[in-house]
Amino acid sequence: MMRSLYSGVSGLKNHQVRMDVIGNNISNVNTHGFKTERVTFQDMISQELSGAMGPKESLGGINPKQVGLGSLIAAIDKIMTQGSFQSTGKNTDVAISGEGFFVLKEGDKEFFTRAGAFNVDKNGYYVNPANGLKVQGWNAKVDEQGNKFVNTATTVDDIILPLYSKEPAKATKEVIYQSNLNASVPAVPEDSKPEDIKKFINEPDPRKRRGHQTSIIVYDDEGIEREVKLDMYKIRDNVWRASVSMTDATQVSVDVAGKDQNTQVPGNTEFELSFAPDGRLVGVSDGVDSVSSGKLSAEVSFRIAGNPEKQSFSLNLGESGMVQGITQYAAEFTTKAIKQDGYTMGYMEAFSIDNSGKIIGMYTNGVQQELAQVALAIFTNPAGLNKAGDTLYSYSMNSGDVMIGESGIGGRGKINAGILEMSNVDLSDQFTDMIVTQRGFQANSRTITTSDQMIQEVLGLKR
Repeated sequence: MMRSLYSGVSGLKNHQVRMDVIGNNISNVNTHGFKTERVTFQDMISQELSGAMGPKESLGGINPKQVGLGSLIAAIDKIMTQGSFQSTGKNTDVAISGEGFFVLKEGDKEFFTRAGAFNVDKNGYYVNPANGLKVQGWNAKVDEQGNKFVNTATTVDDIILPLYSKEPAKATKEVIYQSNLNASVPAVPEDSKPEDIKKFINEPDPRKRRGHQTSIIVYDDEGIEREVKLDMYKIRDNVWRASVSMTDATQVSVDVAGKDQNTQVPGNTEFELSFAPDGRLVGVSDGVDSVSSGKLSAEVSFRIAGNPEKQSFSLNLGESGMVQGITQYAAEFTTKAIKQDGYTMGYMEAFSIDNSGKIIGMYTNGVQQELAQVALAIFTNPAGLNKAGDTLYSYSMNSGDVMIGESGIGGRGKINAGILEMSNVDLSDQFTDMIVTQRGFQANSRTITTSDQMIQEVLGLKR
């Protein structure tokens, strides 16, 4: 009779734990990144009254007689399903669509979370403002050309976002040209004077125009704007001459072979473009050197007042035999410089986060640079992680080793900015479980009271 008392007690305790878990789930129904939990029971060891017997010639087999001694909590499982998304519009808030955890650190202690309500502290660290833990990822490095890039093959570090920091000026190193020179215009007479050539190029009547002028703003080492003009005119069939000029610059010269060949003719500002009969650019020459394969370009060097150092940039004219750069077809003049890679000094004023977790800084000079990339961690058994409070998890012996990498790769989910992941607690399930748990607790209490009444009856036999 005492067995039923202890079985009822175990049932009461276990249902109380189940109610504790349900209460915790409901209390965290609006906790970002929270994962609901469930309790599963299993029966306790059974006391054997008699063992089983195998069948005999005259008798069949006999099953064992066992009395169970109550229930046990088998497991408290974390349900790691995706929670719904809530749009916040705050660019520092991030959510994971798919598998993975954000990585946070406090010194050498490493934690993981699905709650991405992050912010930037006064030192520029990307942190969880609730506890100060620093978000981990890869900060951008600077290559030899001064461009920033993120190397995700290295170990993760505290992400730093240098808001309102300066981006130094970058001198132009390349100007890219595209489009077309009109093949149908006649060549400029050989005896034409410079002023006549200017008239041919700047002729307002398109039917009489025999050349084309294009210009683009480039930047010197100090970030000062300099206008570069390119006058192009036809000198004979399939051959065009280009003349380079630059505002507020001295000792302007052009070298087709490149600055490392030391074949530059001082003061030469002209080069020639050669085209195949089908209109494709096939060669470029400065009168000393010629290039007819691969990338076709001309190196422009110049000096400015107050700076004795020679500066230079490359005019990217296209590739031999291809149509990406300058072409010669019987169509309107459209040749222009479409892009240059220099800029003046600017201040970082904003940033955004894309689906790969890359943080892109936007500067007042119009430049966009990679600043960092948020890392994601995955585990073989994420439900095996230890809960560490603050909606954080930590490594356990059954979670598997942490695998940190880029989002969208190796089973990791994508990162969404301006969004937070809500709790995956389903209130309808929780209230249903609450009713079942309450009835289970009530039934076990009846077991105890009934067993008590039976004991009372036994004690009354002596009277």
